[in-house]
Amino acid sequence: MFPLPEPMRLALDAARDAAGDGEVPVGAVVTRGGSVLAVATNAPRRLHDPTAHAEILAIRAAATKIGTERLADCDLWVTLEPCAMCAGAIAHARIARLYYGASDPKGGAVEHGARIFTQPTCHHRPDVYPGIGEGESGALLRAFFASRR
Repeated sequence: MFPLPEPMRLALDAARDAAGDGEVPVGAVVTRGGSVLAVATNAPRRLHDPTAHAEILAIRAAATKIGTERLADCDLWVTLEPCAMCAGAIAHARIARLYYGASDPKGGAVEHGARIFTQPTCHHRPDVYPGIGEGESGALLRAFFASRR
C-alpha cells in the first residue's frame, strides 16, 4: 500500500474534525503547485447553511486567497465523491484536477447520479482521480453513520 498524498491526509484530518463537530465527516483541500491554499470541513449544521459543504468552503477560501474566481491551475482533494452542487462549483471554478476518496452511490454526481462532468451542458471537466484514500474515507463515514443509528 502506498502512503497517501499529503493533501488527502489533510482532507482526512479535516473530515475527522467535521465528525468531532457532529458534521458528516467530509474534508476538502485546494492546492496549487504543491502548496495548500485552503482546507475546509463540512459545516452545514455549524454554519446553518445547506451549501456549506467542504468542497464549497475550500473553493471559496482558495478563490479569496488568490483573488480570482477561476482556479484553473488548482487541484481539489476531497474525502467523498462530490454531490451535484459541489460538482457544479468545481466546473464553474475551473478546477484542473479532482481527487476524491470514497465513492457515493446515493449522493455522488461524478461517477454516480447526475454525472455532472459528462453532461453536454458542463462547460469544464476536470481530470478526475477517484479512490485516493478510499478505505480510510469510507471507514470514517461508516463509523459516523453507525454511531447515529
